[in-house]
Amino acid sequence: MKIAIVTETFLPSTDGIVTRLCATIRWLQEQGHHVTVIAPDLGVYEFGGVKIEGIPARSFFLYPSKQLAMPSRKVGALLRRLRPDLVHVVNPAVLGVAGIYYGRKLRLPMIASYHTQIPNYADYYRLPFLKPILWWWLRLLHNRADLNLCTSQSVLTELRAHRFRNVHLWNRGVDMESFGPRHRNADMRALLSGGQPGQTVLLYVGRLAAEKGIEQIRDALHASPQLCLALVGDGPHRAFLENYFRGTNTIFTGFLHGESLAQAYASADLFVFPSTTETLGLVILEAIASGLPVAAGRSGPTCEQIEDGVTGVLFDGDRPGALAEAIASLSEPGLRERITGNAYEAAGRVSWKEPSEQLLGYYESVLHEKKRALKMKALGPRSSSN
Repeated sequence: MKIAIVTETFLPSTDGIVTRLCATIRWLQEQGHHVTVIAPDLGVYEFGGVKIEGIPARSFFLYPSKQLAMPSRKVGALLRRLRPDLVHVVNPAVLGVAGIYYGRKLRLPMIASYHTQIPNYADYYRLPFLKPILWWWLRLLHNRADLNLCTSQSVLTELRAHRFRNVHLWNRGVDMESFGPRHRNADMRALLSGGQPGQTVLLYVGRLAAEKGIEQIRDALHASPQLCLALVGDGPHRAFLENYFRGTNTIFTGFLHGESLAQAYASADLFVFPSTTETLGLVILEAIASGLPVAAGRSGPTCEQIEDGVTGVLFDGDRPGALAEAIASLSEPGLRERITGNAYEAAGRVSWKEPSEQLLGYYESVLHEKKRALKMKALGPRSSSN
């Protein structure tokens, strides 16, 4: 099968979308399928034998650390040249507009997948009046695809409530070969702890953005001088957070990748995830696969990944002091070890193979339905008279 993936973000960017796409592309390649990625031009033009077609990108004023590509006729020219069997538009919002438009114009079977709660971000950027417009815009784009995917049951329910059509769940996965307690490293622990490896190291991995609720962690640091925090990642909120956490035991590492990221997970003591705006939160699974207990803000997607008190601890992000209480609860004798063991066992049952197979099944279903519709159209009135 020839597949064209049009995505708003790809390498060298690092986030849950890119992680999922890379794992999926590797699997599709192994199965003999031909994949081409159309993405913002960020200087990377190949991944594992897959060609990345770059579209000129520029910074976005609300998010200057992120470069976006505008809708471009080049997408249409590429699709005409490639003639893929199917187009998968990932997170359509800006560049994805061209993917949706030209996919329909060329009558190509098309899937769109929803990965980011963009309308909910409007509250954090003090633009709440944009929420209805954003929902309208995303619904308009997604409802032009033959089939839509999202990554958690709670988001699926929300999208259907907003009248997104033909929405299905795309299951989560994690690479157990890349993450695990075996990656624990003394030098990395020294880095994360600011040279105080005897401290209890709290770890956050992800974008440093307003909607992530990272400020909540400061209360926990004030509650216990034995805690230190390592923030792995970068984003538009970093300068604010550096000032906000000044005077606390907090380290900003910037982005870490590959073995360094695996070492960071394995060398910490507790993973903290305050965000309640995720469509899934793949970093939770990566932390669990690394043998870390997780304290996460209660939301639909986190409740799908964490059983409170069994595979992690959930807290109410709207209640002051809730995160500090969740962290303190993990100091109970034996609780942290029990939760870590339960979570690691659960993570061991998840891989990228199953969701990749599931995606291929969706691709084949859309191709089948498209062929059937074309056959019925070709038969014309005769088919309805029989």
